[in-house]
Amino acid sequence: MSLETKIKQSKFKTPEHKLAINILYTSHWINYLIQNHFKNQEITHQQYNVLRILRGQYPSTCNLRLIKERMLDAMSDASRIVDKLIKKGFVVKVESKTDRRNLNLLISEKGLKLLESLDHVDETFIELFKHLDKNDINSLNFLLDKLHDKNNA
Repeated sequence: MSLETKIKQSKFKTPEHKLAINILYTSHWINYLIQNHFKNQEITHQQYNVLRILRGQYPSTCNLRLIKERMLDAMSDASRIVDKLIKKGFVVKVESKTDRRNLNLLISEKGLKLLESLDHVDETFIELFKHLDKNDINSLNFLLDKLHDKNNA
C-alpha cells in the first residue's frame, strides 16, 4: 500500500517532501511495533537501549557521556533513564578509582537477565524486513547512511 493511501494524501509538494514524510511515517510505525514489546515489561524501550549499551561494555563500566553518544534517541534524558534503571536494580554505580566525581555505570546481573529475556525483540527487526532481499536491504542501508553523512557534515 502506498504512503498516499495510508495517510490519505493524494500528492506531495515534491518527491523530497514525500520522502521526508515517508521516513517519518516509517520511523513512527517501527517505533510503535517495538513499543508493543515493552508494554508489559518493567522497562521502556529507551531504558532497553541503555541496558543494551551497558551490556555491550560489560564487564567493563562506562560513563554517562558514552551512553548519551550511543543512544538511538538523542533527545532522551539519559541521566533520568539511568537513575530509573538504578532504582530498579538493573544498573549499579561504580566509583572511579581515579576521579571520585566521575560516575561509572555497570549493568547488574538482574539487568543482564532481563536483557536475555528480551533478546527476542531483535527478531522483530528481522521480521520487518523479511520481504526485502539482501540487495534491497544493503541499498536502503547505504542510502540512509548517505543521508546521515551528508546532513551531519
